[in-house]
Amino acid sequence: MPSHTYKHIEVTGSSTEGTDDAIRTAIREASKTLDHLHWYEVTDSRGFIEDGEVKHWQVTLKIGFRLNR
Repeated sequence: MPSHTYKHIEVTGSSTEGTDDAIRTAIREASKTLDHLHWYEVTDSRGFIEDGEVKHWQVTLKIGFRLNR
């Protein structure tokens, strides 16, 4: 198995639908400018509450991508 080297960035995705959608939003946007995305790790999760209901979610991720092919 070949060895790989990774770099990671931190991004925050947001959504009015939920945390899964916020994660997917962050990954989708990062994939527009970065190649070889390989893994992600949730590092933080927040939400905005209005009238006793969660109205907005934000999820911060580390996204790893391969430097070598």
